[in-house]
Parts: sequence; structure tokens; C-alpha cells
Amino acid sequence: MPDVVPAKTHRVCPWWIGYLLASPLRRVFQDPSDVFAGQVRPGMTVLEPGPGMGFFTVELARQVGPAGRVIAVDIQPRMLDGLKRRAAKAGVLDRLDVRLAHPDSMGIADLAGRVDLTLACAVVHELPAAAPFFREVADVSKPGARLLLVEPSGHVPAALFDSEVQAALASGFEVEDEPRLRGNRTALLVKLAE
Repeated sequence: MPDVVPAKTHRVCPWWIGYLLASPLRRVFQDPSDVFAGQVRPGMTVLEPGPGMGFFTVELARQVGPAGRVIAVDIQPRMLDGLKRRAAKAGVLDRLDVRLAHPDSMGIADLAGRVDLTLACAVVHELPAAAPFFREVADVSKPGARLLLVEPSGHVPAALFDSEVQAALASGFEVEDEPRLRGNRTALLVKLAE
């Protein structure tokens, strides 16, 4: 009998949880630079949908350096306010492009073909549908750009994660690797040439 993909519920992480997710104590269990190890270089343009209050964003901004850019897109203004405060305190706010997403789009069409890496960490399972998200990411990704998909295994069953990967494949990505991150399901995908 084939795996059954559980019905998705559209549930966005409450803004106040952002404080817990951005806590320095989280580094004990998950170091941000370990998550995207070897994927970020100075001068890159990185897209981070659903950054919350910037647990990964601040480290991404450090690694892309002054010539790089991190586009952080969230649907919750309070998350973005917290992100900007943390980035300013870390001295990397000038490397960020912080955007409020629309209900049906990330509002990133102006980035067509400019993104080198997308870090989608613990976000796709919160979306009403994965396919439009991956199409939008594909549209802004350069050929050869990477997409690191990370979902917490405690929240995302294997069948749901597999359906997310299938949606990414249908949007023009292929699986390059399945990095191991404790407590997560992961896939490193690469954007195929048109």
C-alpha cells in the first residue's frame, strides 16, 4: 500500500514563538552555520522565506559579507520587526532586504534569475500549498542555484516531506544531496538550466 500524504493544515507559527526560535540557547541544539555549511560564500544573494526573527538570517548575512544580500520574506510584520532589531544589533542590517509577503506570493518577482541559494528551513509545511512556493523560488533562482529544504521530522512526516520534494522537482529542481541534520528531513536541490 502506498504512503498516504497527510492532509495539510495551514498553520503559521505564532509571532511570539519567534523569540524562542531566535534564542541563543537554540545554538546548543542547532548551530545556524552547520545547517548551511559549505553553501554560502561572500557576494551571494540568498533568499530566506519564513525567517522568523532571524536565527539563520543573521549568520547568513555575516557569511555573504558586505557585497552579498539576504532577502528575508515573512508574512508576519512582528517577526520582521524582531529580525531587523537583531540584524541591527549584529551590524548586518545593511546586508538585508526585508520584505513582507503577500497572502498568495512572496513578492519577489523583481529578483528573477538573481538568487544563488534559498534556505527553506521549517517553512514549507506551514504553507497552504507547496507547488506555488517552489515555482516562485525556481523563477528567482539562477541556473545551478541551490535550494536547501529542511523540515523538522517531529512536525513533518516522511510522506509530506516527499510530496514537498516532488513539488520542487516539478518546478525545475533536482536532488543533489540529502545532508544529515539531526532531527530534520533535508534535501539539497539544484536548479536545472532552462
